[in-house]
Amino acid sequence: MANHLDLEEQEQLDQLKHFWKRYGNLITWLLIAVLGSLAAWNGYQWWNKRQAEQASAMFDEVERVISGGDVVAAERAFSDMKQRFPSTVYAQQAGLTLARVAYISGKPEVAQNALAWVAESSADAGLAAVAKIRHAGLLLESKSFESAMKLLEGSFPAEFAGLVADKKGDAMLAQNKPEQAIAFFREAYKQLPEREQYRRLVEVKLASLGVAASAN
Repeated sequence: MANHLDLEEQEQLDQLKHFWKRYGNLITWLLIAVLGSLAAWNGYQWWNKRQAEQASAMFDEVERVISGGDVVAAERAFSDMKQRFPSTVYAQQAGLTLARVAYISGKPEVAQNALAWVAESSADAGLAAVAKIRHAGLLLESKSFESAMKLLEGSFPAEFAGLVADKKGDAMLAQNKPEQAIAFFREAYKQLPEREQYRRLVEVKLASLGVAASAN
């Protein structure tokens, strides 16, 4: 019986050796690939977390510089932020803050450049949408109507439909096209939530054009 078991075990061992000789390298490479992928994923997660922590710390410093009102220093700080953490939400937020300070300081070109960068960033679609709408507003102020409308005709998250329609209405009004403006303001009023305060502003715009919002 013992000899029978020994022979059977020997046969299984020979089969295993034959199998491993034939497929061993393939199995090894597959295991390496799988383990490598897991290691890469864990490393990526760690890197992302580390990046977020560093970006957050740098954002606090950048925001402090930007809020100080020195636009030159603010541009430099934002440039550093873009170079080190271009794919983070913190860089987008820094760009929006710089744009606001630059605009208040009478440097709309700096504000436009910052907003254009934020709008192109894929870190957060909502912040990118905000940047595009604000950028369009600055273009309207400089009478760059075609450029403003081109921005507004781009892709936006659904929740921004009302704000985009309102800004298109502003563009039409600035070009002395009241009928088109009314159409866009009506669309904005319809798209904005009832409790949204901005909806009241759209209502006032319609009223100034002789149209009651309730007639929509």
